[in-house]
Parts: sequence; structure tokens; C-alpha cells
Amino acid sequence: MTEFLFLRHGRTAGNLRSNYVGGRTDEPLCPAGIEALRAAREACPERFTAQRLFVSPMLRCRETAALCFPHLTPTPVEEFRECDFGVFEGKNFQDLEQDPRYRAWVEGNCAGPIPEGEHPDAFMARCRAAFAPLLQHPAPGRTALVVHGGTIMAILSAFARPERPYFDYHVSNGGGYLCTEENGLLRIVEQF
Repeated sequence: MTEFLFLRHGRTAGNLRSNYVGGRTDEPLCPAGIEALRAAREACPERFTAQRLFVSPMLRCRETAALCFPHLTPTPVEEFRECDFGVFEGKNFQDLEQDPRYRAWVEGNCAGPIPEGEHPDAFMARCRAAFAPLLQHPAPGRTALVVHGGTIMAILSAFARPERPYFDYHVSNGGGYLCTEENGLLRIVEQF
């Protein structure tokens, strides 16, 4: 059997403030994020077993991988980096609610261009293109991916069945999905 475990990195200080923490902000895990990951690993050690480990190159993902999969050497994948939120990066809703560019983006279901950032379509395309070879040539056993919430949503909205919209695959920090490979697609076994 071939399995894929998608794990969103643990919490950072920016996550605690509900900031847009994207591809420009390379912040570490916060103490609460580290503690939550340790507790999750202790509570369910079988979840954190894998034969292969791929990570976003961002510090928060590398730190999460080291805590959750200390026995594996991670393979960084640049294309798994989170979306570049441009002028929204490092800010939260309260900071941006009066910015007409932000309001237009949100009113467009966050699907349009991000000022000085990455277009969501380009972000999703790069994440999917990086994951596709892993799915097309699946290795037996479990492959873990420690990445970002957006990366998980981009991949699952393209490859998981039954199909669901992008935002339906949102998970909290330290959460994720366990999937099996079936005929070149993913079947979700568990969301945690």
C-alpha cells in the first residue's frame, strides 16, 4: 500500500496573530507550536512513521519535520513553499481591513492577483506540479510531506477524490491528512 501523510507545520508567532505568513516570512515555530507538536507525537506516535520525508524549505516546516520525524532526513522541495502574499504578508485582517486592494482580493474569494505577490493560480500550479511525480510513481509505504496549509489545499483540491473545493481542505497548524494512493489519485483516510 502507498500512503501520503500531509502535515501542516506547527504554529508560529505570526500564526498566533492570524497573520498572513507566506513565502516571504521565514519565522520559526513558537514555544506553543513546539509543545503542541510534541504532545501530538506522544499521543499518536504511529501517525508519525514514514519511509520518506519531503518538506518546504521554510524554517517552520523544517523544524516541524525535525520534531515529528527525527529519524528521517528531509528532502526540501522549493515548490512546496507557501504562497507569497505580497503586500499582505505579515499582516492580519485587522491590519488590512481598510486597504481597498485587500478588500477587493477577499471579495473575489482570494482568487485574484495579490499585489506584489504570487497569483493564487500560479501558486497552486507549482505545488501540484511538484507533487505530481510522487503520485505518478508512488513508492510503497508512507511518504510524509511537512508543508503549509496552502500547499496541502492546493494538492488535495487537485488530486483527492471525491473532489472538493480548495478551502474545504483547510487544516489547523499541526493538523493534516492521511491518504492512500488509488489509481493515480488520493483517497483521504483520516483528517487530524
